[in-house]
Amino acid sequence: MYILVVDLGGTQIRAARCLPDGRMEERVAIPTLAHEGPDAVLNRIRQAIRSVWPQRGEVAALALSAPGPVDARTGVVRFTPNIPGWKDVLLRDLMADFGVPTFVANDANLAALGEYRFGAGRGVRDLIYLTISTGIGGGVIIDGRLFEGGQGLGGEVGHMVIEPDGPPCGCGGYGCLEAVASGPAIAREARTAIERGASSLLSRMVAAPQDITAREVVEAARKGDPPSLHILERAGRYIGLALVSLMYLFNPALFILGGSVAIGAGDLLMTPIQRTIQERSQRVYWENTPIVYAALEDDVGLLGALALALERLGIS
Repeated sequence: MYILVVDLGGTQIRAARCLPDGRMEERVAIPTLAHEGPDAVLNRIRQAIRSVWPQRGEVAALALSAPGPVDARTGVVRFTPNIPGWKDVLLRDLMADFGVPTFVANDANLAALGEYRFGAGRGVRDLIYLTISTGIGGGVIIDGRLFEGGQGLGGEVGHMVIEPDGPPCGCGGYGCLEAVASGPAIAREARTAIERGASSLLSRMVAAPQDITAREVVEAARKGDPPSLHILERAGRYIGLALVSLMYLFNPALFILGGSVAIGAGDLLMTPIQRTIQERSQRVYWENTPIVYAALEDDVGLLGALALALERLGIS
């Protein structure tokens, strides 16, 4: 029995043929080519699925991971931030011609489910996952099941308001966690520092301030650059405040941090995160709530989709 999984991203569409235990027999990656429009992207998704379809053996289900708000109950992708023209796409129904049960959910939510079933969260029934990268997303696992919310849109931890009068966010709000602590937010603060003449090291690392990314900020901080250290300290504090709120709301047994910024920065973010949690929450909450790094790396979207299919099919 096979489950076919797809991870839809802004630059790549990845697909794999999986066994229920998480082994991948075959996988492919093709360019998304989002600029060609929604129909072209849908055709490329179908192409990726067909390329991993088995010549023999039963396909029990198809599961897709998609960016942006997704109603997991109906399989509708409300919109995607990095694929122009995608709005209220009936992704589940559009895959009906494959003739197998099909499931669709948000990529960050599925990353949480993947880490729970196959990664750093194995053996834990209640956990919260955050990915800190170009954006900030996440997912909440309660008693071994993905929390979806009343409209299937729950778990959007990146849009918790952390700084009410903070910078604008891509969601249309202001001061969201994503707007103050994501990779682009860190880069924005670094550009401001350069323009104010605060960081000679950062300015020497790039040809122009607009070329700064979070990676350069981390590199400069590791070399002792005071503005870069301050920027990462501030981002870590914001993430810590978000975790405090989540800790009081859900009392998870575990926090998992993933994403290129969180993994790349390491202790430069983790130390202020932990310090903030200990300063701003009661000991009874944080002393038995470890924070660990994600384990699944690039496969997290595919394995998260697999975990979704297994959950919906009732396969333990």
